[in-house]
Amino acid sequence: MMIRVTDFLKTLSGWRRGCVAIFLGVAAALSLPPYDAWPLLFVAVPGVLVMLEALTRRDIRKSFLLGWWFGFGYFLFAFHWIGFAFLVNAKDYLWMMPFAVGGLSAAMAIYWGLAFTCVAMAGCKRLPMVLIFAAAIGVAEILRGILFTGFPWAAPGLAVDGMGALAQTASLWGMAGLTMFVLLWSGVWPLILDGGVKRSQRITAALILLTLPLSLMWGSWRLHDAAVATVADVNIRIVQPNISQDDKWRGENMRGIFDQLLEMSGRPSKNGKAVTHVVWPESAVPFLIDESERGRAEVAQLLGANRTLITGTLRREKSSNGNSDDDRIYNSVLAFDGSGTVAAQYDKWRLVPGGEFLPFEWMLKPMGFRKVVTVPGSFAAGLGPVTFSLAGAPPVGFSICYEAIFPDNLVDVKNRPAWLINVTNDGWFGNSTGPYQHLSQLRLRAIEQGLSIVRAANTGVSAVIDPYGRYVETLPIGHEGIIDSGLPQSLPPPPFARFGQLFVFMMVLVLCATGFVLRIQS
Repeated sequence: MMIRVTDFLKTLSGWRRGCVAIFLGVAAALSLPPYDAWPLLFVAVPGVLVMLEALTRRDIRKSFLLGWWFGFGYFLFAFHWIGFAFLVNAKDYLWMMPFAVGGLSAAMAIYWGLAFTCVAMAGCKRLPMVLIFAAAIGVAEILRGILFTGFPWAAPGLAVDGMGALAQTASLWGMAGLTMFVLLWSGVWPLILDGGVKRSQRITAALILLTLPLSLMWGSWRLHDAAVATVADVNIRIVQPNISQDDKWRGENMRGIFDQLLEMSGRPSKNGKAVTHVVWPESAVPFLIDESERGRAEVAQLLGANRTLITGTLRREKSSNGNSDDDRIYNSVLAFDGSGTVAAQYDKWRLVPGGEFLPFEWMLKPMGFRKVVTVPGSFAAGLGPVTFSLAGAPPVGFSICYEAIFPDNLVDVKNRPAWLINVTNDGWFGNSTGPYQHLSQLRLRAIEQGLSIVRAANTGVSAVIDPYGRYVETLPIGHEGIIDSGLPQSLPPPPFARFGQLFVFMMVLVLCATGFVLRIQS
């Protein structure tokens, strides 16, 4: 049966090859959360590699197109949740949906097309091709997270979220390493069963596949008896108001939203411990709270002497020329002490393309394209990760929404925090796959950094995550509620937090060198 399928894939050409590649890309994307159908990778990856192997070294254009079609199917399915944002104000934005989702998927697929081109140019077959393929996609994924502001959402390595303790290996080599291992494991298993492959290559393929159960065993060992104590005298309250995006920015709702946040923050403690730090989600209040004397006075009344409020909010820096059109608007996190004074200020520095700024504005704006978030001009970017000192708590780092998907530069490495707070508003995307994938990526950040993370989401999922990536408390999507939780203590920096992508670059070199050596020997 497998031989017949392989022969069929090898004979495909033209639009038929493209359609099957798209289908296989969609199948591969089903490995991601919340579907977690990761066994499909073990079908999709070998399938597309069979088609790639059928092309010759001279078929550069066809190789690129094969990788592009495969990537387009993968990213189109993985990114379909983005389209939900255009339904919030469908009258003005719905027409942009296919351009945004389809255009972004097409652009991201270019990276995979180039990776397939590199594999084809290497002229490798069988095991050497699988090795170089894993390395090429790994490098492509790193570049996808860096170039043109970067958008590393939905890397294949995210499939480990559904593979149990295997996710613990993120502490060793991060997302790019996970991606390469996942592609290796899913690509080599057919070679073990193929009698046409040299015995030495079948043995090597078996040894590579053996690292899958070994990694799972290592992850299980890491979690065995991994009890995490809580930080003394710190009790976090997360407020999830569950305010729909349709209602959030209507002027008549401003007072009611603020009252709801204050009321939820002042409720009796659910765990019997005095609340020390209250966390509201991204852009929680629909006004500039730091400029509102009444707002800060009511916050002070809520907090009293011994509590701190950390909230996402818009912040304005007024222009020196007095022209409000030149004011700088930031997506920020502000921490207020018991007197209503700003004790810490963090400005988001990784802005969402198409959401918080319009890329290629000089070209797209005349065509009618606009940002989804309606503020005059584009948001201004902050300076980068910073570690802050808050009263009564260990040093903390902040991140806002989309920043959680970037493995690199998540924290200030020169002044490492002891925990992280992430505020987000996934209300734009309803109950789509987006919020779940967003949370899963944040969970991997906890494992990579060995840091506990407190997440406040407007509509869910809010969570407290320990440094092993385990959910201590969660609030599901579409629910109003609070979480009262102690703060799990963090771990010493694991290898990825200390060395970053060093292991990944070494792995790329090893895979490529081994692939070329095996190619010469074959």
